[in-house]
Amino acid sequence: MNWDDIGQALFGGSSRYGEILQLVQNSVWAGAVLGIVGGLIGVFVMQRDMAFAVHGISELSFAGAAAALLFGVDVVTGSIVGSLIAAGLIGWLGARARDRNSIIGVLMPFGLGIGILCISLYNGRSANRFSLLTGQIVSVQSDQLAVLIVLSALVLVALLLIWRPLTFDSLDPQSAAARGVPTMVVSFAFMLLLGIVVAVAVHIIGALLVLSLLVTPAAAAMRVSTGPVAVPLLAAGFGVTAAVGGILLAIAGTLPVSPYITTLSFFIYLVCRAIDGVRRRHRRGVARRRGRAQREPRAPSPLQDPAARIPGMAQRNTWRAATACAKPSATRRGSSARKTCTRRSVKTTPASAWPRCTARSPRSPPAARPTSCRAPTARPSTAPARRPVITTT
Repeated sequence: MNWDDIGQALFGGSSRYGEILQLVQNSVWAGAVLGIVGGLIGVFVMQRDMAFAVHGISELSFAGAAAALLFGVDVVTGSIVGSLIAAGLIGWLGARARDRNSIIGVLMPFGLGIGILCISLYNGRSANRFSLLTGQIVSVQSDQLAVLIVLSALVLVALLLIWRPLTFDSLDPQSAAARGVPTMVVSFAFMLLLGIVVAVAVHIIGALLVLSLLVTPAAAAMRVSTGPVAVPLLAAGFGVTAAVGGILLAIAGTLPVSPYITTLSFFIYLVCRAIDGVRRRHRRGVARRRGRAQREPRAPSPLQDPAARIPGMAQRNTWRAATACAKPSATRRGSSARKTCTRRSVKTTPASAWPRCTARSPRSPPAARPTSCRAPTARPSTAPARRPVITTT
């Protein structure tokens, strides 16, 4: 393969883009509807930590679609039946997270094995078998679009009816159960709605890439916002952008639609993650600067620092707090005398008349430390004079 082949695969149909767009209008509408529903329900999938459950349901939906293809039944109907069976088993048996993960781990290989068996026994076109894994959105018919719109509308109405208890149960299941919310009923109903959406998504983008419309848009929206209204709206917008944008890019070439949808969805997630990283670094920088400002000592006010007083302020006839030195406390002989200062309210006087006390370091020798704030004065010695010693020979 050379660069000409790659360019032909990517932009080979650009010369007939308008004609092809007229043929895939149903696909564009299907992608938009699926992006909205998948983005809204994906928020609860992320809040309930059930991304692994989406993949497990898609595997059993693939098995149902493969069985319907083998027996000549409508593929969408078989996919919905398989998804509902998987969702019911996960919702009924997997009440706790540990049990749910183990149930999904058991159902995934079983559904994948049944699907591969049915595909291997199918003798029809290989494109039909391959479309179960990668989707067939460019071949959506009018009746299939009508079924998709009806199912999506039912899912949206049911989701709006249980929105508040479902949000409460998703964020804090223990408190929801204590407040009387029927958590088991809400969880089971949510699993059924998730099964319907997964079945529709499998028909659009395939069983292997269903996470790109049910998990990635919601994960990207939760990176840039935390609001209860902003996150669902952003998730729905990201889902529509990925689905419709992928279809519009895919019809310009000869490649399948699924790689374009998954690539756009992944690119949106990377951009949102980068924005979240920049915002986190900015918050840490602001918090670091605030902490440094709180640790730095503040300059004293003029009322606290006499040296910073305005000239003439000390002449006013107001009462201020001044520091006066008291006599050192009595200490034992040989111990150092320490200066103690007490605060008393006196009438302010000029700054030049205020007492100035200087304290020496307690580690200095006792002779170097003053015993009071005043200069030491010489005192007469009270010791008796020594008598001269006269020696005689």
